[in-house]
Amino acid sequence: MNHAVTPPRLAVWRDPAEWSKTSDIVAVLLSLSLPWSTSLVGVFGVVFVLTLAPTIEWRVFLNLLWRPVCVLPIALFALAVIGTLWSDAPWGARAYAIGPLAKLLVLPLLIYHFARSTRGMWVFMGFLISCVLMMLMSWLVMLYPGLALKQIDAERGIFVKNYIDQSQEFALCAIVLAYPVVTLLRKGKTWQALLLAAIAASFVLNMAFVIVSRTAMVTLPIMLGVFALLHLQRRTSAVIIGAMVVLAGLAWLASPQLRDTIDRSSHEYQDYKEENKPTSVGLRLQYWQKSIRFFSEAPIIGHGTGSTRDLFKRASVGLEYSATGYVIDNPHNQTLNVAVQWGCVGIVILYALWLVHLLLFRQDGLPAWIGLMVVLQNIFSSLFNSHLFDFHEGWMYVLGVGVAGGIVMRATSLKEAAHGSADLAQ
Repeated sequence: MNHAVTPPRLAVWRDPAEWSKTSDIVAVLLSLSLPWSTSLVGVFGVVFVLTLAPTIEWRVFLNLLWRPVCVLPIALFALAVIGTLWSDAPWGARAYAIGPLAKLLVLPLLIYHFARSTRGMWVFMGFLISCVLMMLMSWLVMLYPGLALKQIDAERGIFVKNYIDQSQEFALCAIVLAYPVVTLLRKGKTWQALLLAAIAASFVLNMAFVIVSRTAMVTLPIMLGVFALLHLQRRTSAVIIGAMVVLAGLAWLASPQLRDTIDRSSHEYQDYKEENKPTSVGLRLQYWQKSIRFFSEAPIIGHGTGSTRDLFKRASVGLEYSATGYVIDNPHNQTLNVAVQWGCVGIVILYALWLVHLLLFRQDGLPAWIGLMVVLQNIFSSLFNSHLFDFHEGWMYVLGVGVAGGIVMRATSLKEAAHGSADLAQ
């Protein structure tokens, strides 16, 4: 009797363990490419979904989807899709406005995968290594501007992308490294702690002396305060905060770039108030004022998906050459971005999403600390931007919360299983 023999190579690719390992590798590649490329992130995001599909146990996965940490990102995307039905914007604008939310659908898949995988920290190591390389490249570009890929409208110390994205990466890495530094010091591993502290300090020095976004200048002290509150004793916290104040003062005196960043905000506000010039600060104030008015006109379900640009266009008639006449599709505030399009319904889902993800990371451990900082950074930076919907910062959120959430859930499941076994043994 003849028996069919499966070729060895085909047998390997039918093995869920091999697919799972491939998904791990793709997630690491995604994290490595995030500081450098938008197109590669999109490609690796799609590949991750494709490699994960053969490993999904649908009963377990569907049960996970009903948990708030997964259902809320899906609900926000679904609201954007449904919101096209009452929008007056052209259908092309409605479809385009859905796009920035599509990456939220990857978040439950990441949680599901890394709740089973043991390689979640590889993803964060990949992101850290990539950011260190970007930081070194930033110093080189500052010294040799010709190395920058973008020569037109080139920004100081920016090799690729922009200074806002780079500042978000560096600020997150710097504050996340504070946790293992303190942990290593408590264990007496001084040299390892000093190495990580030096890397964290390098990120901060780059932001102080090369280029930094004003958003990062606001969010970094808040994140540092949360770290001191959660992980340090009161006396130690006071000493560190005092030292940070002194170092901030020294950086202010030593860095013309830092002083210019802060002074520019004051001058921009004055130019806007006195001459109605379209400065960065002035435009944000205009965006927020108009968005609040648009929200008040449709407070329950908003004006619909993709409606923002048309609303600003109608409000700018006759004012095209001043700050009050700018037309945009992003009010540079996450809450207002949601409120204009989907009203109070959207705001409730957005805030519930942030709250549930914060609560997911309330336990101790490095993965929980990473997840907590990713969520906090997104919340506070979204006061001045729509960072959950923006490509780069949105993917930082999806990758950070998805991977850290999966690791935390896996640890919780193992702990519960161990307690169950202990109870049975008794």
